[in-house]
Amino acid sequence: MAENLCEDRWAGIYVVQKHRATQLHYDFRLEMDGVLKSWAIPKGPSLDHTQRRLAMLVDDHALEHAEVEAEDCIIWDRGCWRPQGDLSPEEQLERGLLEFELAGEKLTGGWGLVRFTDDPKNWLLVKQKDERSRPGSEVTTEEPESVVTGKTLDRGAP
Repeated sequence: MAENLCEDRWAGIYVVQKHRATQLHYDFRLEMDGVLKSWAIPKGPSLDHTQRRLAMLVDDHALEHAEVEAEDCIIWDRGCWRPQGDLSPEEQLERGLLEFELAGEKLTGGWGLVRFTDDPKNWLLVKQKDERSRPGSEVTTEEPESVVTGKTLDRGAP
């Protein structure tokens, strides 16, 4: 599935970086228009389709940032993404609902980013109900390690 998704003409990379800053959070990034569109997600993504996770839109990042791992930041997940539907990703973002598919090492299937207030920074990340959703799952706790190095922010190298 990941190979076909990555070959799609709309496909781009995505990365989720677990970042220990002032507060621990997950940076969810989608390649779009030559940059990484980015949302900070305090609790991280959930595979449970009944969970809505706050996703605060933050500044775009350079594509090279997708490779960054440091003492306070790990690459928690990565893969490819593509939008669902007939509208471009930019049109979907403008309307406040971006629906997309992920093909990653931890996150797969259908997802959505939904703007939920008049403030353009306030979004929710939602797992679509599909064969990849796992009700009751807390994937961030179950799989805390980097997909690149295997380290966690708590204990360093495996």
